[in-house]
Amino acid sequence: MTTELRRLRNYINGEFRDAADGRTIDVINPATGEAYATSPLSGQSDVDAAMDAAGAAFPAWRDATPAERQKVLLKIADAFEERADDLIAAESENTGKPLELVRSEEIPPMVDQIRFFAGAARMLEGRSAGEYMEGMTSIIRREPVGVCAQVAPWNYPMMMAVWKFAPALAAGNTVVLKPSDTTPASTVLIAEIIGAIVPKGVFNVICGDRDTGRAMVEHPTPAMASITGSVRAGMQVAASAAKDVKRVHLELGGKAPVVVFEDTDIAKAVEDIAVAGYFNAGQDCTAATRVLVQESIHDEFVAALAKAASETKTGQPDDEDVLFGPLNNANQLAQVSGFIDRLPAHAKVEAGGQRVGDKGYFYAPTVVSGLKQDDEIIQNEVFGPVITVQSFTDEAQALEWANGVEYALASSVWTKDHGRAMRMSKALDFGCVWINTHIPLVAEMPHGGFKKSGYGKDLSAYGFDDYTRIKHVMTSLDA
Repeated sequence: MTTELRRLRNYINGEFRDAADGRTIDVINPATGEAYATSPLSGQSDVDAAMDAAGAAFPAWRDATPAERQKVLLKIADAFEERADDLIAAESENTGKPLELVRSEEIPPMVDQIRFFAGAARMLEGRSAGEYMEGMTSIIRREPVGVCAQVAPWNYPMMMAVWKFAPALAAGNTVVLKPSDTTPASTVLIAEIIGAIVPKGVFNVICGDRDTGRAMVEHPTPAMASITGSVRAGMQVAASAAKDVKRVHLELGGKAPVVVFEDTDIAKAVEDIAVAGYFNAGQDCTAATRVLVQESIHDEFVAALAKAASETKTGQPDDEDVLFGPLNNANQLAQVSGFIDRLPAHAKVEAGGQRVGDKGYFYAPTVVSGLKQDDEIIQNEVFGPVITVQSFTDEAQALEWANGVEYALASSVWTKDHGRAMRMSKALDFGCVWINTHIPLVAEMPHGGFKKSGYGKDLSAYGFDDYTRIKHVMTSLDA
């Protein structure tokens, strides 16, 4: 007996549609390894239709008052709360995430972030008018950029969709959003929720693969392309957008250093770092995956971290006693396994290091020690439940190694020495530095990196500003 797969559809100009040519791809539940739905494999005609809809809807949405846009966003936030159970179920099926963790760790911040940007809609203002030339008054207008082509990742498909559409809509832009081809279900549900609130064409969702995303970025209509994804994908988007000088917003990979000094409370640090490293199966650009520990406490720290890893559980979404679910897809399981299989002889697996079970894409919480700065697993993003540990001698070496990667998204410093914490936070070349904690985010503060971690900010007033453009208006006083 075969189970009929659920059919997901694009959302374009206020209605759900199949791909114009009827092509689909299967969507796999990573907790089971089995297909549960089909999703449109959208082509150029689907992209054209979505961009035409967003372009047609833009003038009226742009001209809506900030108060009107705020009211719409607040309704969306309320609707997310009302449909929380549906969103949780869709996201868990998308990703295999534990149901209760989606409920406690994703729904509340998502709703809060939408309400934050609802408030930001009322702050769309320029500097005060002034006379900077005799007989002339200058005014600064801050305006929406236009249609935004947005691509969300598979690690937090629901929350990253919020990070994309909320500031864009608040600023007066219209949106064409593409979820990852492995996690479209919750985004299609979001389209159903938002579609009942916004005017048609303001918010559109098209499903598909990387070719679909490329067609979106290369389309002449969008004024801005925004992607959260891999460095490779971000570089391709930047290159494609450069052909017609589109504005680009990139939130890419990370390799967060976690610098632990000898005066740290080891037990507390280990507890917090293990959660920050293994949460969401380590599939987080800010995950605490690269630990640098001062040599005097190295052995004690590694032993404690290995014990914490052995006590951390992964399992099915309905198991309330797990910290994380499976890796997102078979390719990601192969990538994480490959890093461990290729470890150099001087590395030591202190805990984990293997797949869990033969159903789904689960991987054990892993700790690897004995590593050198130029090792592959130190330099490249694993994106799995793997924490590496290096031993450093002093502050200068810790800083050199922490900064010695191509990524620059997030970092943390663990010490009781205030002066040392301030020196490190100044010198660490990362978009975020946490002190004696790792991974908390709030809507009011920016999230974004440097170097190959991309540019532009999510969240905060800075993220809101990224979806606006500045216009100077000068008028003669003699007219």
